[in-house]
Amino acid sequence: MILTKSKSKLVTVVIHLLIWAVFGTIYFTQPLSWRISVPYQLWVKNGLILALLVVAYYLNAIVLVPRFLLKNHTGLYMLIVLGVVAVVVFLNSYFDYWLNLHQLIDEAFHKQGPPRHHRPPGHQWDISMIVAMVSTCALVIGISTSIITIQKWQNDKQKHQEMEQDKISSELSFLKAQINPHFFFNTLNNIYALTLVNVDTSRKAIHQLSRMMRYVLYDTQNTTTQLSQEIAFVKDYISLMQLRLTDAVKINYSSPAILRDVAIAPMIFLPFVENAFKHGVSATQPSYININISQQNSSVELKVVNTIIKEQNNNLEAGSGIGLNNTRRRLDLLYPGKYELKIEEDHTENIYSVHLTLHLS
Repeated sequence: MILTKSKSKLVTVVIHLLIWAVFGTIYFTQPLSWRISVPYQLWVKNGLILALLVVAYYLNAIVLVPRFLLKNHTGLYMLIVLGVVAVVVFLNSYFDYWLNLHQLIDEAFHKQGPPRHHRPPGHQWDISMIVAMVSTCALVIGISTSIITIQKWQNDKQKHQEMEQDKISSELSFLKAQINPHFFFNTLNNIYALTLVNVDTSRKAIHQLSRMMRYVLYDTQNTTTQLSQEIAFVKDYISLMQLRLTDAVKINYSSPAILRDVAIAPMIFLPFVENAFKHGVSATQPSYININISQQNSSVELKVVNTIIKEQNNNLEAGSGIGLNNTRRRLDLLYPGKYELKIEEDHTENIYSVHLTLHLS
């Protein structure tokens, strides 16, 4: 991280040096178009003016924009900027007087000979130079203001994204914490009861539970995991949830027979599957859950269809893990423009369906 920041600062310095080099080259070559023998005093003056423009640029960038413009003191900012421009214009005229440039340039134009090379009369020349100086100074300050405001916007956007990422990490941690006590302890109770009936099935369930604990505690520490691990976790979750279901509930699950592993956000499928088990099953009423995970080229699809049980919480968006609304926000940040989520609720047929497509290329 430190190396990246140092590299970014170095690039910024180089860009600034190149900009001023180009600006200085244009500024210093402009008098050559007059086709006269330019007195050296003009180069001294141009060097001083260029230094003033550099000072005006960074004074605006470091002090004026952050302290006044970005803090909504626009009127005061404009007054100070006008003052800076006035100072630069005044010093430009003062340097002309101090270096006696009017007389020296007049002499250089007269020595050149043909009238077409003569400069305009003195007052017109002074006005045009003042206009050019004001325009140049305004351009420099305008560029400075634009760059700083854009950088501020980019930094604010980056900070906002970092805060959202931190929030996502917190939500994922909350999801893990919820699964740990709520799901694991209930499953352990089911397995304990199962040991009295079917030892082999209970052993398999304990093995599945240990895999899930390992996945939650260790394999999800990184920002991504393998698709095969995520699917295995969902499969184990479904298998263990079935331990507490009656024959009134039908579970249909399918996943790719041949899987091509790709990186995917950990536990991205669980909120939708968990939501189906929480709101789509009943101990007494006939109900079903259909879960299908498929893969096609670089896309992965999750389809979950379940019955809506009237006795359950009517709000299917709330109370499930990190919640489907929060899951949408997580998808927005992790897969911007690379996912499609379609959720439909049919109260006539009592069917709730989720169709999630991730484009992982």
